[in-house]
Amino acid sequence: MTENQIIAQMGQPETVRQTGNGTRLEFPRGPMGHHTWFVDVDAQGKVSKAEQVLIEQNFLLISPGMTQDEVRQRLGRPSEIQGLARSRGVVWSYRYENPFCQWFQVEVSQEQQVRSAGYGEPPECQRSDNIFIP
Repeated sequence: MTENQIIAQMGQPETVRQTGNGTRLEFPRGPMGHHTWFVDVDAQGKVSKAEQVLIEQNFLLISPGMTQDEVRQRLGRPSEIQGLARSRGVVWSYRYENPFCQWFQVEVSQEQQVRSAGYGEPPECQRSDNIFIP
């Protein structure tokens, strides 16, 4: 396929990055979607690689000290961004396909570095245990 054919099929990419061999088109399917596709296009405009990046193998590569740009290059745009109290930074949340009701979250400091990363429960899965029964 060509770059134009991919764009005709998937729509405009959210981000276009230059790579050593051409460009990378990023297609997040959020905010409620569970997939982000990275499509690499060579210098001749032909697709050389396409991969869905919101997978556990990529989550395991996210570690404290990485920059937020390194996370974006590995996972793409987060599904949701939440600010932390006292201007401590933000939490990036990534929905992804899994058998549990969870998402992957990355805490990014004010210095734009990963402070922590792990799994959390998205708001649509949280239960209220304060049930009143008359």
